[in-house]
Amino acid sequence: MIPQKYSKIILFCFFIGLISIGLSEKMIAQEKPNIVVLLMDDVGYGDLSSYGHPIIKTPNMDQLGEEGIRFTSFVTAMWCTPTRTQLMTGRYMPRIDFGGGTGSDGTGGLPDSEVTIAQSLKEAGYMTGMAGKWHLGYMQDKFLPPNKGFDSWFGIPYSNDYRKPWVQTDEPLSLFRGTDMVEFPINQNTLTKRYTEEAVSFINENSDSEEPFFFYLAYNMAHLPIFTTDEFRGTSDAGLYGDVMSDLDWSVGEVLTSLKENGIDENTIVFLTSDNGPWLNLPDRMLAEGVRPWHQGTTGLLRGAKHTSYEGGNRVPAMIRWPGKITPGQVTHELVGMPDIYRTFMELGEAELPNHTLDGYDLVPFLMGEVEESPRNEYAYFRGDLEALRVGDWKLRLASGEPELFNLQLDPSELYNRVNEDHEIAVEIYQKMLDWAEEVGVNVSESNIKVN
Repeated sequence: MIPQKYSKIILFCFFIGLISIGLSEKMIAQEKPNIVVLLMDDVGYGDLSSYGHPIIKTPNMDQLGEEGIRFTSFVTAMWCTPTRTQLMTGRYMPRIDFGGGTGSDGTGGLPDSEVTIAQSLKEAGYMTGMAGKWHLGYMQDKFLPPNKGFDSWFGIPYSNDYRKPWVQTDEPLSLFRGTDMVEFPINQNTLTKRYTEEAVSFINENSDSEEPFFFYLAYNMAHLPIFTTDEFRGTSDAGLYGDVMSDLDWSVGEVLTSLKENGIDENTIVFLTSDNGPWLNLPDRMLAEGVRPWHQGTTGLLRGAKHTSYEGGNRVPAMIRWPGKITPGQVTHELVGMPDIYRTFMELGEAELPNHTLDGYDLVPFLMGEVEESPRNEYAYFRGDLEALRVGDWKLRLASGEPELFNLQLDPSELYNRVNEDHEIAVEIYQKMLDWAEEVGVNVSESNIKVN
C-alpha cells in the first residue's frame, strides 16, 4: 500500500502527465497552419498604395505584403463567380455544371461532385467559418456555405447589387446566418464592419483550440453600389471609393491584430486578393440611386476592366503572409493563379485531394524559397468561350476578332500587338488553346488568325 504522502505526489505527477500529453497533442495538431483568406470584390490592380495608387492609403494591406510575399502577376477570372469557383474548387468554371445561374433568381449551384476547400479542410480536422459574399448557389439550402463545408456563415448569397433598381428581381437581397435569413433589407453601410467582427470573433473563439481553423472573409465591397460607415465616409482624398478602401484596409488590420493578440500570428497564413478588376465598363442599369462611374477603382497601368480578358480584368493585387515561414519583403513577378491557392492550402492542411482534374499547382516550395520559379506557366481566360491563353511571358487574345499577341513581361499594358512580328509564337499558343478548349469542353473565340 502506497503511503498517503507519496500518493499525492503520484496523483500530481499523473495530472501533470495528462496536461503534457494534451499540450503535445495540441502542438502536433497545430503543426498545421491556421488559414485566413481575405477576398475583396472588384478592387483593381492599382487600388492599393503598394501597387502605385497616389492617393488611396492602405497601410494594413501594404504591411501584410511587406511581411510576406507580394505578387505582381496574380491572375483570376474576369468576374466573381468563376473566380470563387477557382478558389473553392481549384478548377476552371467551364469544367463544372452548375445547372443554372447563381445570382438572384438563379437555380444553379456547386454540384455535389465538387469538393470545396472548406469540405476537405474540415475532413482534415479544421474548424471552418465564413463571412461575406458566396455567389456559388443559393436557391436550395444544399448550395449554401453551411452545406459546402463551413461550420458557420454570416453573409449575402450573391452580389450586393441584386435588387431593384439595379437588377430587376423580386428576390429579397438578404443577410443570412447559416441557412436562415436574418436581415431584410440590409444595412450595407455596416457590412464590412460586421463581417470583420464575425471574423475576429471566430479567431478569438478558435485560437485556443487543438484544431487549426480556416476562415474565409469575402467582402461585398468594393462592388457597386459602394457603402461604408460614418466613421470612414468623407475621410479619404480619393472620394467615396477611397473611403471604402480605407474601410477595407481597417478590416485587414483588425484581422491581423486579432491573430497577434491571440498569440497565433506565426502559425497563421493570411492570403489577400480581389476577385477581379474594377467594373469600369458599367452597364446603364447601374447608374441609379447615386451610383457614379467614378465610384470604381483603377487598373493602374493595365488595359481593360472586369468582364474583359485584358489584364485589367484578371490581374489583381495579391499577397501571402506567414511569419517565420515565408521570407518577408518579397515582390515576385512570377505567374500565379487563383486555382493555385486551393491546391496550396489543401497541401498545407494535409487535406485529401479530390479524384478529378485540378487546375491549380502546389506553391509551397515556391513560397518557402525552395525553388525560384512558380510552377505555373499557363493561364486560360474563359468567358463562355476560351478568349485568351497566357503561356510564359506571352498572351494570345482572340476576343476582338483580330488576334492579339502581347509580351506581358515587356508590355504589361497590352499596347503592342506582335502577332505579325512573332507569328510562330501566336500559332503555337493557338494550338494550345485548341487543346485546352477540347479538354474543358468549350469553343475558342472566333478569330481570323492564320495558322500556316
